[in-house]
Amino acid sequence: MSTSPAPAVIFDLDGTLVDSEPNYYEAGRRLLAQYGVTGFTWEHHTRFIGIGTRETLEALREEYGIDAPVDELLAGKNRLYLERVRVSTEVFPQMRKFVERLHAEGVPMAVASGSSRAAIDMALGVTGLDGYFTTTVSAEEVAHGKPRPDVFLEAARRLGAVPAGCVVVEDAGPGVVAAHAAGMRCIAIPYVRTTADDPEFATAGIVFPGGQSEFTAQAAYTWLFGNGGPGRA
Repeated sequence: MSTSPAPAVIFDLDGTLVDSEPNYYEAGRRLLAQYGVTGFTWEHHTRFIGIGTRETLEALREEYGIDAPVDELLAGKNRLYLERVRVSTEVFPQMRKFVERLHAEGVPMAVASGSSRAAIDMALGVTGLDGYFTTTVSAEEVAHGKPRPDVFLEAARRLGAVPAGCVVVEDAGPGVVAAHAAGMRCIAIPYVRTTADDPEFATAGIVFPGGQSEFTAQAAYTWLFGNGGPGRA
């Protein structure tokens, strides 16, 4: 057991704490259909996992030649997403155990997400995770979303922690890149398992290549309070 001070742990939300990507995909598909875009597939959606909602919509707006302002698209997607998250959001079971254990031991924790403030609050509320996280940061509240480090640095600031004393828990390459840019260690649980060997994951301290099906609270806890050396689970 390490005798160094306990780190602060900063969690990504979507695809890391909660299985919300199907909700985001459906919201995006329905939004694009309203602007005459059909055939938006799950495979297409996975290209944007880990990217902030605004940045995703900016890219889709350009790709499909949509004339509507980004703010209009953002409001529409948030509305469609919130309709779904109220009835269909699940916490990954081992991730809940990890959060509960860290909370019980007084480890400082935050959520830093590319989602909107309303989406973060709704997801945490309906899953009961809001009782564990008093510090949350939306990409709406910083200058740049992931893969830039802004959300993680702001989370550290609000926790009163130095970046080098923080560990990020992430499911997507852009988030791992952002954690590294922030000077933070990272636990990576690839949501899209075929991406586990992508170069973006190379800077993670530990990678669970099988994603949430391989992740365990005990393994993450052991790494976090063990030697923290690079490795794969």
